[in-house]
Amino acid sequence: MLLPLFEYLSEFFGPFRVVEFLSTRAILATLTSLLFSLFLGPRFINKMKDIQVGQVIREEGPKTHLSKQGTPTMGGTLILSSIILSVILWGDLENRYLWVAFLTTISFGVLGWIDDRLKIKHKSSHGLSASSKILWQSVITIIACSFLFYSHENVEEVSLIVPFFKDISIPLGVGFIFLSYFVVLGSSNAVNLTDGLDGLAILPCVMVAAGLGVIGYLAGNIIYADFLNIPYLPGTGEMIVFCGALVGSGIGFLWFNTYPAQVFMGDVGSLALGAALGIVTVIIRHEYVLLVMGGLFVVEALSVIVQVSSYKLTGKRIFQMAPLHHHYELKGWPEPRVIVRFWIITFMLVLLGLALLRLR
Repeated sequence: MLLPLFEYLSEFFGPFRVVEFLSTRAILATLTSLLFSLFLGPRFINKMKDIQVGQVIREEGPKTHLSKQGTPTMGGTLILSSIILSVILWGDLENRYLWVAFLTTISFGVLGWIDDRLKIKHKSSHGLSASSKILWQSVITIIACSFLFYSHENVEEVSLIVPFFKDISIPLGVGFIFLSYFVVLGSSNAVNLTDGLDGLAILPCVMVAAGLGVIGYLAGNIIYADFLNIPYLPGTGEMIVFCGALVGSGIGFLWFNTYPAQVFMGDVGSLALGAALGIVTVIIRHEYVLLVMGGLFVVEALSVIVQVSSYKLTGKRIFQMAPLHHHYELKGWPEPRVIVRFWIITFMLVLLGLALLRLR
């Protein structure tokens, strides 16, 4: 919204042109969402306490979590509010990629909000049924991915980049929609499963978003794309502004979500952030990089799949409890140790994901 204003003002005062640079707007988007989160956070938490919007702890979880019962939840509303404000202020609102990422994230957030409200209303850890949740996630994802497919302007936008090979990319045709569907849906639900400890999910989301934003910027710049031998995708540079808004809002939220948490993000946050990472990955055409950077989310989701499959087939459990972070809790690791070590692992994976760009 402010970009046209500064473009106009730059005709009278040249230094205003600095706002036209993606790097400048990314920094401003990050700072705006960070400051908004920090400013609104205490007011949001107090409001949630006043109207008694508290977390419902599932009985089958670790007993140490019972003390968290009643902690204000739905903090993802704070995250999304910060992203909305920041993107509207500093994003290029004529960029179709920005709108796809923006609306997909908000839509998943609305779905998570409904899920959280049902949990609070019925005082249960069960909100929307699994089938209903998957149905609506699928509807949102298919609409977003179909738009990307039918609006693409060159074949690279709907091709699969083959890792480690400089000149190989496979045109997917309509298969682009199916691949993208699984990326977005898988990412959203994997982050949702990871969000089980104070601050565990939010900082990895921030780190992965930062990495994806950098890749989007590089892919949208013809010079950097040629240097790195990655497809040049005009317009994807705007993803660094969107990811900057996510990074700022996430760090601001972590101020209140760090152990011991004053507020939880709830499904409104975890479903939305996971979808945001997935749709940005689809837009910048680097699915394999998300698999590496988001390795924590992948392992957490796989631990649940393995646990459930093993129990149904053999009657035995592989882990003491799934997702994986609960397994380490029950092994005696203090919660902060689990959280920080998982953060460190994600940091290394994000660096590895960025390094893979040069190995094509």
